[in-house]
Amino acid sequence: MRRLLSRFVLGAAAVALMAASASAEVTYTRGNDADPETLDQHKTSTISEANVLRDLYEGLVVYSSSAKVVPGVAESWETSDDGLTWTFHLRDDAKWSNGEPLTAGDFVFSYQRIINPETGAKYANILYPIKNAEAANSGKVPPEEIGVKALDEHTLQFTLENQTPYFLELLTHQTSLPVYPPAVKEFGTDFVQPENMVSNGAYTLQEFTPNSRIVLVKNKNFHDADNVAIDKVIYIPFEDRSACLRRFEAGEVQSCSDIPTEQMKYVKDTLGDEVHIVPYLGNYYYAVKADKEKLSDVRVRQALSMAIDREFIADEIWAGAMLPAYSLVPPGIGNYGEPAYADYKDMDPLDREDKAIELLEEAGYGKDNPLSVEIRYNTGENHQNTATAIADMWKNIGVKTTFVTADGATHYAYLRDKGDFDIARAGWIGDYSDPQNFLFLVESNNPGFNYANYNNPEYDALMEKAEETSDLDERAEVLKQAETIFMRDLPFIPILYYSSLSLVSDKLQGWEDNLVNVHGTRWMSLEQ
Repeated sequence: MRRLLSRFVLGAAAVALMAASASAEVTYTRGNDADPETLDQHKTSTISEANVLRDLYEGLVVYSSSAKVVPGVAESWETSDDGLTWTFHLRDDAKWSNGEPLTAGDFVFSYQRIINPETGAKYANILYPIKNAEAANSGKVPPEEIGVKALDEHTLQFTLENQTPYFLELLTHQTSLPVYPPAVKEFGTDFVQPENMVSNGAYTLQEFTPNSRIVLVKNKNFHDADNVAIDKVIYIPFEDRSACLRRFEAGEVQSCSDIPTEQMKYVKDTLGDEVHIVPYLGNYYYAVKADKEKLSDVRVRQALSMAIDREFIADEIWAGAMLPAYSLVPPGIGNYGEPAYADYKDMDPLDREDKAIELLEEAGYGKDNPLSVEIRYNTGENHQNTATAIADMWKNIGVKTTFVTADGATHYAYLRDKGDFDIARAGWIGDYSDPQNFLFLVESNNPGFNYANYNNPEYDALMEKAEETSDLDERAEVLKQAETIFMRDLPFIPILYYSSLSLVSDKLQGWEDNLVNVHGTRWMSLEQ
């Protein structure tokens, strides 16, 4: 009898243990580039913010695990013959995280909100392909007159200004994510607080502790919740890439969004296949205040650009994980061709240095009147090493350099809000594979991202002409003319084409390397 009881107890314990194991919460701890400045999708602009928002919200279309554009809230769509009208059919089971149905009207509200100038969305101009969006964003017409309307609860229609070859991909961007109208109306900008936020993605916001962690939990009302394998996601900001590496090696973090390149050999030797180095649609550049007296002479900017040995920076500072950049638009982008490269791309470095000194002298700078500049960059070993190397290169042409650093959120807020600087590090990752997404950065009416305050009517006119050109070959030629002007004037000095550098645990399944480096947690699973 005692033995039978013992077996029963042991058997019951085993069943309980199996049940507990089967229901154990799966938690993915995820390294992020930096702490988000905000989780308001209408006010964000950085990759670190997009990573979190991609888990919280779902747009009409989304990126799959391999970065293909696939249905999201919209199950299907069609376009008119002239390409100006796009009609989306929303899934019947689309809901907000509180169980309320998500309607086409919610998207209308969301687009009108981001375009409304009172919202102060710096990224609203990315949506200017929508009819009247620019006019509404500049206050010339009310937001209600933009080309977005609900035909019924499940049908949303866009009218565009011109044919836009990247429009569908544009809808994957965080600016196109919906907000829950009742929360915005009741709480205003505080709708992003965990206790107020209602989202529609695979996860909901449980906790946001600035500079510490962001906790998301599975949204049971998400239409594809049955196929979401990870229960909780904890985002941790790592501006110190080495700190993420240490926690990755300790098994405390399952992915890092960057790698300290000065440790690249050790990382590759130690972690093998868990190291992911992948071509990335982006440009690492220095913005130069083109309207500042000492930097307003184009010869000065050309000299600074010529003196940079990009091959050294790519190979020695970034350990071969980046490529030298001699254009703003990265090679391989869609709807284009070869970028407009700098005409000194293939010059001998010493000849370029001599030419740079000559240009500076023509602009009035030399031994008796040396040019002094300040480089502002966001915290990070790679950024620091890059700035130090460039300062050494500029020293060879007689330029004196000092540095200012800040954390990522502070740095980008400073640039966006038009803080004073000489030269500032920045980077741009393409939101969609089209040259317009890089060239629009320095349009004079793009204050949010035109950090250089560049203002060239000829350049603006070419960008406007490209918008109105439906023939893709002709449009590419117009954009090439704009980039040629850019490479002559150099409001930004392109330095490197990006590669994405990630550490991905062998236990994390579903992470697929891709050109835009997007990895929604909903597509992954984790072995624990």
